[in-house]
Amino acid sequence: MSPQGETPTTGGDDWWDKLYDDTAPDTAPTGPGGTLHDRSRPAPGASAGPPGRDRAPWEPEHRADGPPGTPRTFPAGPRPAARLPRPRPEYVGDGPPTYEPEPTALPPARPQGLDELVADTVLDGARYGTYTLRAASVRGDSARHRGEPRRDALLTARFGSGDAALVLVAVATGARPYAGAHLAAADACRWIGEAVGRSHGRLAEDIRAGRRRDLKSGLHRLTDRSYGRLRARAADLGLAPDEYTAGLRCLLLTADPGCRTRVFFGVGEGGLFRLRDGVWQDIEPPVPEPAALTGEPVIGYGSPPAETAQGDRLTMDLGITTPPAPHVDAPVPPPAEPFRFRASVARPGDTLLLAARGLAEPLRGEPALAEELAGRWATGEPPGLAQFLADTQLRVKGYADDRTAAAIWEA
Repeated sequence: MSPQGETPTTGGDDWWDKLYDDTAPDTAPTGPGGTLHDRSRPAPGASAGPPGRDRAPWEPEHRADGPPGTPRTFPAGPRPAARLPRPRPEYVGDGPPTYEPEPTALPPARPQGLDELVADTVLDGARYGTYTLRAASVRGDSARHRGEPRRDALLTARFGSGDAALVLVAVATGARPYAGAHLAAADACRWIGEAVGRSHGRLAEDIRAGRRRDLKSGLHRLTDRSYGRLRARAADLGLAPDEYTAGLRCLLLTADPGCRTRVFFGVGEGGLFRLRDGVWQDIEPPVPEPAALTGEPVIGYGSPPAETAQGDRLTMDLGITTPPAPHVDAPVPPPAEPFRFRASVARPGDTLLLAARGLAEPLRGEPALAEELAGRWATGEPPGLAQFLADTQLRVKGYADDRTAAAIWEA
């Protein structure tokens, strides 16, 4: 074997003749009529390459109908048998939905209020520890047809880094009668995100340690304060508290691969479901008794007590004492809907689905939707972002509200 980069030194093209010995009768190719081809001359229609060598498939050939060097086109060979994908219907139920499947009208805009606009669709995802996250929020068929904004809001955020990081997913649905319901939903997500972000270190520690009581009490207080801000905003706008409000549901997950505790909390309509062994389970927390709606304040969750045991009032962040106010502040009333909380340990292969009302209602009311999504997600492999969006948009006649959901696939 010759050294790399060197040509055999047998003189001229003799090395080709030694490689291809046309005198051997058992290896000599035959031409038309059984005659032997002389490899030192190209066959008719073939290009002139090195003597004794056929033209390689990637080399040009001389064609009568084209100039020399025209590339040769090879017919496509037989394709392997395709694996037929599972049929994916565009809708389920007893008939097609009333509205068109794609947007037809944009919401109205104000020149001085462009920051109030919301996109038709929001899509996000991530992978931490042992789980994969997919989240989507899509304007409903009815809102797309009428040119109304998406009333649902979606927030996905990571606080901290490394195994100590905390992931928050918040979904909110604005009240239907109010034209600015989408603003109330966005405010609800933003304010609960700010509260969780300020206390993410303590929250992540409590989740890893399994301190269920501390988590429930602290998250209840944070939720109450977020709804207090919504009521204050409603007063600024001259609206009733039940007009500028939203249903809020959240998931908290750590990035620690050794922690499989998943924490849910929130207020309002929606659903929490688990797909386990190919079967859906409705694990929505039961509505607590009125006596259980309040919890003790938890220091460190961003909501310090209003005053010390000696009666000295404290500022929100700095802890500087100030003289008592001339009036007594009224306690923050709880939201109209009861607070819900659940902390559970996930199993490998589980899929946890947090859904706003627009998806929770058809999932409970149309068995064909639950069956179709179970068939798509029961493999245990998380879908890509585009496929998850298509799955959450699976249409059902009679359900035309926004679709907002977050799903967690456990490895």
